[in-house]
Amino acid sequence: MLEQLPEWARIFLMSMIPGIESKVSIPFAIEIFGWKWWEAFAIGIAGNMILVPVGLLFFKEVERFLERFGPWQRAMGWLFPRIRRRAGSKVQRYECAALLFFVAIPLPMTGAGLGTLIAYLFDLSFSRSLLMIFLGVLIAASVATVVVVTGVELFF
Repeated sequence: MLEQLPEWARIFLMSMIPGIESKVSIPFAIEIFGWKWWEAFAIGIAGNMILVPVGLLFFKEVERFLERFGPWQRAMGWLFPRIRRRAGSKVQRYECAALLFFVAIPLPMTGAGLGTLIAYLFDLSFSRSLLMIFLGVLIAASVATVVVVTGVELFF
């Protein structure tokens, strides 16, 4: 089914997936589809950011809805306290700078998706969180793009 979608739609959708996001979709578009870096960058950033404001605004309602289902309630009961415990001191001390740093690291399990969840869990300002997540996405996507375009090998 996904093969029937245009390439840009596949890259856009791939960029929306937490953990994958633009840091993977941009190199994919460049290497697999042969796109120019700026084409991949624009679609990757757009897809990566499209759900961030929605998440920041509506995470509470989603959490309330999911709490009605046992497996989700158990998962959130395990995950949310763990995130608060692991990131709590850093986020409370550095707030938006910590959020920016977390999103900007182009590694698995970092990025806009988890950054949005962290902003929600620590009740950070909507506008500042949106800006820091956007800047973090730009940094992570830029690093991934430069690595692919220049051919730098990070791993042996």
